[in-house]
Amino acid sequence: MAGGGVVKHILLARFKEDVTQERLDELIRGYAALVAAVPSMKAFHWGTDVSIENLHQGFTHVFESTFESTEGIKEYIEHPAHVEFANVFLPVLDKVIVIDYKPTSVN
Repeated sequence: MAGGGVVKHILLARFKEDVTQERLDELIRGYAALVAAVPSMKAFHWGTDVSIENLHQGFTHVFESTFESTEGIKEYIEHPAHVEFANVFLPVLDKVIVIDYKPTSVN
């Protein structure tokens, strides 16, 4: 199957300045809860920028989700739990980048 194999879904977020830490914590818990709600979502990790290079362009948070396939990401995007979450998450973002990729080793 063309879309088979693990796929990582990376979201880089720059939140609007008026988003409080409490609201951020609530949103991150909501994002993490999608693992239990969406069968194709196998794992979720997140973190904040700790780079000393200052190349983040204002993006402060990274959210990484793991899926079983590209079809799994499509199921996730269309899943009612994700749609509901996106409707509260996206409006608090000043800027966002999303990249999906298949991890590849150098042989």
